[in-house]
Amino acid sequence: MTVQAGNALTARWAAAADAPAVFSGAGVYPLLALLAGVASGPARDELLAVAPSPLDLPDTDGVRSALGVWTRHDLPLNPAWTAGSQLSGDPAVDQPRLDAWAAERTGGLIPAMPVAVDEDTGVVLASALSVRTEWVQPFDDGILSPAAGPWSGRRLAGLHRRHAAADALSPLRVLAAPGGPVTLLTVAGRNEIDVRLAIGAGDAAPGSVLAAGIDGWARSSPSTHGPGVTAEEVDATDPAPELMVSLPSFDVSASHDLLAEAGLFGLRTASRDGTFPGISPVDLVVSSARQQAVASFTALGFRAATVTSLAMHPLAFQPPRTRRLRVTVAFDRPFGFFAVHRPTGLVLVAGWVTDPTGWRP
Repeated sequence: MTVQAGNALTARWAAAADAPAVFSGAGVYPLLALLAGVASGPARDELLAVAPSPLDLPDTDGVRSALGVWTRHDLPLNPAWTAGSQLSGDPAVDQPRLDAWAAERTGGLIPAMPVAVDEDTGVVLASALSVRTEWVQPFDDGILSPAAGPWSGRRLAGLHRRHAAADALSPLRVLAAPGGPVTLLTVAGRNEIDVRLAIGAGDAAPGSVLAAGIDGWARSSPSTHGPGVTAEEVDATDPAPELMVSLPSFDVSASHDLLAEAGLFGLRTASRDGTFPGISPVDLVVSSARQQAVASFTALGFRAATVTSLAMHPLAFQPPRTRRLRVTVAFDRPFGFFAVHRPTGLVLVAGWVTDPTGWRP
């Protein structure tokens, strides 16, 4: 159920966005699930509709994930809330610390936190996700010169691979999708990681191809007739089928403002009215929600990383801006007492305590 919910978020994001170069619903989901557990009212309902339960990310050598929590040092916190690291309230101090966290958790692929903090930032939540794998069968570097389409006439850094075997065509599937057929190709990587490539007809909307391909493998069928696929009989010395794959290498990055599609992520109320009593008795509102993502596909393998972060501001809380004197008096050794008649100042009873009453359970 949780994997389905995570994939559903990614598919909705793909369909709603304008062909994002790289993005990760799995990078956003843990933060939404965390917020759902500490929100109340409509904000909680909206978040639970998107992230109904926690998402356990894969535990493999090729996947690295982390969750970071920072709270302002003077923000009152619910006792059940894990305070995490502290924000000083000085952006010149806090921002470099957050940027260093993003860089360390992604192996330098993302050098800075997507959100910027200011002196009013009360809470920052962040998730980092990185994926690295090497191909089981590497590609050969070469040139790709498309004869038609938007890349026609360009000389691209191409990747080429051929495989002839009885099961050579097994990575190739075609999906009958609402927006038209989609060809899916699985590129097997090590560390239990695969990368699937998806291509639709020339006039297919990118969002519809992405959305269909995210969870369409189970509904796809083996086929040699689909977008981007050409099948022909050729002379050979071995009857085993042959699969030849060509594509350009790519190195892409993208920055996403999640609040631009707040309803998609269940953040509409959270970014407007706030209220997260599970964090603090002070009303908080999600003031910024962003994701930075990068991905690279080369002859040897694939790597990608995302950092998603949410900043929260107090709605009405004004942190103390000054300091005050606090005096403590302890009567922890023998002491005297007297009872005084207030109008006249008459001491009515006086005494000295040397043996106070003991505690009785």
